[in-house]
Amino acid sequence: MRNRLIAAFVFATSAGALVAAPLPAEAKRVLVCKDVKKKANQGTVVGAVAGGVLGNVVAGRGSKTEGTIIGAGVGAVAGHEIAKDKAKKKRCWYENR
Repeated sequence: MRNRLIAAFVFATSAGALVAAPLPAEAKRVLVCKDVKKKANQGTVVGAVAGGVLGNVVAGRGSKTEGTIIGAGVGAVAGHEIAKDKAKKKRCWYENR
């Protein structure tokens, strides 16, 4: 009989502790996306350098400077557009905070 009373007391106090314990606050789910502007800017720089080199190689003897400038401009635009298309595919995920 005594053991049953002790067991009932332990059960009642542990159940009361569970009810009185505060529950952790719900974690908020937040959508986090990776910044993709850097990729577009890197594409512009790489395109400008590659276009400048290609323009210098393709240009005639007396127009190396003009070929480099035009090639760099065209390469920058092309590199930016290519990188921008790839950058549209954002990498997003949910985090609990």
